[in-house]
Amino acid sequence: MASDLNSSSGLVPIAPAPIRAGLSVGSQTNSPQSTMPYTCQTCAKRKVKCDKTAPVCSRCRKGGFECVFQAPQPRPQKRKLDDVMEKLARYECILKKNGLLNTDTVDFEEVPLNQKSEASLVKPVSSKTGRLLTGQGRSRYIDSHMWFNLGDDEIRHLSTDEDDDTITSDSVSTNAIPPDPLTGAFLGCQQSALHCHPSHADAMQLWKMHTENVEPICKVLHIPSTARMVESVSQRPESASKAEECLLFSIYHCAVFSISEEECMKMFKQDRSTMMKRFHAAARQALVNTSFLKTTEIAVLQALYLYLLSCRYAYDPHTYWIMTGISTRIGQRIGLHRDGENLGLPPFEVEMRRRLFYQVFPHDSRASQSAGIDYISLPEAWDTRPPLNINDDQIWPGMTEKPVEQSGATDMMFCLSRAYVGKRLVESGKSINKAGPWSSSDYREAEEVISAAESEVEEKFIRYCDIVNPLHFLTIGLARSGMTALRLKLRLPKVRDQIATDLQRKEIFQLAQKTLDTDAAVHSHGGTSRFQWHIKPFFLWGTRDSFIFMLTTLLKQRDLLSHDQIEAAWKSVAELYQNHDELFDSRQALSMAMRCLALKAWDSWESSSSAPEPEFISTLRSLKKNQDKRQQQGDMLITPEAASSNGLSSSTGVPGADDFDVLEGLEFDVDNWISWDQLLKDQSQLGNQQ
Repeated sequence: MASDLNSSSGLVPIAPAPIRAGLSVGSQTNSPQSTMPYTCQTCAKRKVKCDKTAPVCSRCRKGGFECVFQAPQPRPQKRKLDDVMEKLARYECILKKNGLLNTDTVDFEEVPLNQKSEASLVKPVSSKTGRLLTGQGRSRYIDSHMWFNLGDDEIRHLSTDEDDDTITSDSVSTNAIPPDPLTGAFLGCQQSALHCHPSHADAMQLWKMHTENVEPICKVLHIPSTARMVESVSQRPESASKAEECLLFSIYHCAVFSISEEECMKMFKQDRSTMMKRFHAAARQALVNTSFLKTTEIAVLQALYLYLLSCRYAYDPHTYWIMTGISTRIGQRIGLHRDGENLGLPPFEVEMRRRLFYQVFPHDSRASQSAGIDYISLPEAWDTRPPLNINDDQIWPGMTEKPVEQSGATDMMFCLSRAYVGKRLVESGKSINKAGPWSSSDYREAEEVISAAESEVEEKFIRYCDIVNPLHFLTIGLARSGMTALRLKLRLPKVRDQIATDLQRKEIFQLAQKTLDTDAAVHSHGGTSRFQWHIKPFFLWGTRDSFIFMLTTLLKQRDLLSHDQIEAAWKSVAELYQNHDELFDSRQALSMAMRCLALKAWDSWESSSSAPEPEFISTLRSLKKNQDKRQQQGDMLITPEAASSNGLSSSTGVPGADDFDVLEGLEFDVDNWISWDQLLKDQSQLGNQQ
């Protein structure tokens, strides 16, 4: 280890730990001791507090590590400016470059009088790529004018080191630490999470679950190199660095999150909720221990993303969106929004940064939608290209040649199809989200954008998919539902503006039916059970909009449909409730609103037909009956005040609420609160009528 440290840093060890024959590291307690002015290399690498005792510090002696002290490189002295006027001229130059000083002002002592009018102007920098500071697994992107125009000596002193935070020896208590990592970071609660590590056998089983159930969906890790880290650290948890420990606990939490109660009990002989609580607390604490709010390490951001991915039900939508927003800010600080190839990074790092970018930023956008805000969190100057269509065995740390992209199915199949559809959504935003009245040419232009996106996804990915492969089947469903959702979004404004013809309404209904059928097909595929954690919520684009439009049509414009179409529609609604039991959750205002709409639509249909009442309608009636009973007892779950506290405005607070149709403002996969306000108001009116 010493030789590796020496070769990598170019420093000469001045106090290596002497290991005499017949003595172990732990037996050197009688050697003369002295205090060094700096920490040992082992503690520095592990990012733990070092007592600086030579020849072997207490942490290395306790852990059985080799202890090497190396004098740090002296910081380069800033060039001394002997003359005050020289300093002034230098500062003037910096201010001019940044546009902070009138460039017409020139130094009269340096420019002859006859040349004052011809003095050349220093133009501020108008465009740049930015600078990326890298080293020791960290990176920090700088594009601020103030830092960008300073020299290397000044940039060198931009510290990326973490404070020397001390971790107490107290074990993590799930009740003692704050309920979220952000609060813990503010409070600075540093605790050891060492006792939370599972056994080596359980750790390897959890890693296997993660690679099979979670990683194919997100692909933010490099499986071969991460597998070696898990294998090593799970045997000696005390040897883990802060970043490694943080990533491990997030992996463990994701793995438990992705399996059922029965699977957890069978594999680990433990209750799933107990394991979730244990690893959730450990992951939160590990994030705090890494000082994640100021991190520049890719591994910590990977851990934060996986943690958030697996705890979306642990926080309310608003808190969750705040935390996903933090992950995007960290990503921007690391420079993920600038393509690594343009920054001259090694091929492996380029690829891993691209993968992480196309997960972290879209994840924040989806979280914003759940919080009721239509927001795309992309930095203005982003230029990160999609990851390459390659397998993990084609890249490795230290590689120097760019990998050759494959044509066909790879490990990246699912993530790439989503990335390409999402990229098209962003690029088409200007045309499809156009405000104001649309002309026929506007519709043609938007349809051309959708058709181009559809052709690209079909050509690059879907043509290579094998429907027997569960991940490929999900890829087909996601990509095609994305195209359907785009077309749905393009046509819904006509319904909103009440200019849609009956033929156009029928076309929209068919698109909605197609989306719900795709959702049913994904759930019926036997091999997708290991991805239930991902597909259980509405993971297909446009599912919620399609569901609302279908129910509204069945309620208000059923005459547009044939009897067979009505029967098929109710079958699709029944399958949706069967596959998404979260729709029965009476604690969620949105579920209650959709329940109201479904009951009203069915009652309208039942009065004109002899169709037997389906099971899901009976369940919804029972839930409504219980709700009415609680209302009579004065314990109403959802009130206008409660809705407001959950981010919903009360219906009486919406201007012109009586004029809103249930489809008003329906947007692409967005929880539009005006629409839900109207649904809640309809629910209240229905209760008053009864």
